This record gives sequence, structure tokens and C-alpha cells, in this order.
Amino acid sequence: MKAAVLTHTGTTPSYADFSDPQPDAGHVVVDITAAGVHHLDLARASGAYGDPGTLPYVIGADGVGRTGTGRRVFFTSPVAPHGSWAERTVVAEDDLLDLADGVDDVTAAALGNTGLAAWLALTWRAKLQPGQNVLVLGATGALGSVAVQLAKALGAGRVVAADRDPERLALSIERGADATVTITPDADLVGAFRNVAGDRGFDVIIDPVWGDPALAAMHVAARGARHIQIGQSAAATIQLPASLIRGTRLEILGFAHVDPPAQVRRDAYLKLTGLAATGALTVDTMTLPLADCQRAWELQQQGAPSKLVLTP
Repeated sequence: MKAAVLTHTGTTPSYADFSDPQPDAGHVVVDITAAGVHHLDLARASGAYGDPGTLPYVIGADGVGRTGTGRRVFFTSPVAPHGSWAERTVVAEDDLLDLADGVDDVTAAALGNTGLAAWLALTWRAKLQPGQNVLVLGATGALGSVAVQLAKALGAGRVVAADRDPERLALSIERGADATVTITPDADLVGAFRNVAGDRGFDVIIDPVWGDPALAAMHVAARGARHIQIGQSAAATIQLPASLIRGTRLEILGFAHVDPPAQVRRDAYLKLTGLAATGALTVDTMTLPLADCQRAWELQQQGAPSKLVLTP
């Protein structure tokens, strides 16, 4: 079969032949129709997360496809050395999630990693309640743009989208945000957040960026707010005054989309893809054929404006 194969750590994968996957007990082969492109794929291949595993291996952590019985599924954690950037892969049956009827495979794949993270960060980790105010940092990214829409769909009171690109932020207003904040190096972010937060401040902060934007957001947190820490695209560290946490009883909660129990993830993905099937949730995608895996790699390194999806 054809696949995106990594032969050496720190290099770019090649479109090449790879051995077909063979299932054993508790596993199934999935014929792949769409696979997400993630920063995690690049980081693992670079060696940033330690030993990337046996080489050569097929890139890709998740995707959408069909089992031999015709079941349409989203899958995670392909069994090494097989991955999702391929025509076929092998997956533990317990890692298969069903899709809602009516959602297309590309959208479903785009929602698999980042969409689940946004949904579960808001519901399972932050326990968002109707009427509460939400700030989404990194709101024009794949996760952030979904989080803005979901916060509104889940009944949030005031939803504020914050990021660096004012033109892309304008789309957040069309998709449910009540206000936006443009993040610039010289901006008074605390003041800007206060101007749009309302009297109470933010009850939930979705944070895939960390750094100065996260610290500024904490200054505008409501009492008992939950700051959900997901990533560090702005910076890896901050100087955090202890009084800032004590003053509002702020909860800083780390989160990864793989944390919730399997059934919680299954239920969340069905609801998530159900919203997309009805048009209540929009995902900006860019689709490339698997043969263009090197181009997808380059675009992801550069920060593609839309969620990249590969189709065999």
C-alpha cells in the first residue's frame, strides 16, 4: 500500500510503499478515507517527544475510514509502525468512534483531534454552565475556531475570541463570538479583555497559547474561573503571581483530549459530528491527496490557515 513514511528522525516523510497492516485479536484494519494533519505528527517525527519509535513508520495519529464490515469510524492510536497517513491502518477496536449520519469524512477527520479537544475542554474539564462567560485564546486556530462556536452552542453567556489576525477574527463574530480582541506585542491585553468581558469577567478560559495572553486573561478571570491549559504556541513559561490565583480562587487545569474515559469521548464525538452534519458547526479545511504528504508537512510547519486533511 501507499503511505507517508518517515525513515529518519528530523526529516520529511516520503510517499512510498509500506507493508499492509495485519490485524490480531481485538484489532481491525481500517480503509482510510481522510486523515488529520497535526502539530503532534511533526513534533514526534522531529524527536521533540523523545524516541519516535521504530523506523521506518507511517506518520499520522488519527483519521476516518471504514472497517471490513462497512462501519464508518473515527479512529485514534493506530498500532505502530502503521499510522493514519496511509491507505490502510490497524487499530484496536476500543479506539473506534462512530460518526453521526450526514457528516462528510473530511469534516469528521478535521474534528477528530482538535474538535474533540475543544468540546471536552469546555464540557468535561471546564464544566461550562449556561450563561457563563468564555474567553477563547488562539481563536482563529483549528481548536479555537471550533471552541468559539461550541461555547455558544452550549449556552455560554458572553463569548470572546482573541488572536493575532484581525481579519480572521472577524469570522469569529459571524460564527457566534460576541466580541474579539486582537493580540499585538504592544497591546494592553488586560485592559482589552476587561473592556469586553462584562461585569463578572471570564468564567472559562480556553488556552492553547500560554505566555502573555494567558497571564492577561487570568487578570480578568471571574471568581472560581477555570483556566484550561491546552498548548503553548505563544510561550512555554510565564511569571505567575500567587496572589492572582488566590484572589479569584482561579483553577488552572491542564488538559489533553485523550484524558476523558472512552465512553465520554464516544458520546462527545457523536454530538460533535451531529452538530457539523446540521450545519451548526463549521470547520475550515484544506484537503490534499496523500501523494502530496510532503506539501502538507510544509504547510503545517508554516501554520496553515485551515485544518489540513489528507485523503488517500
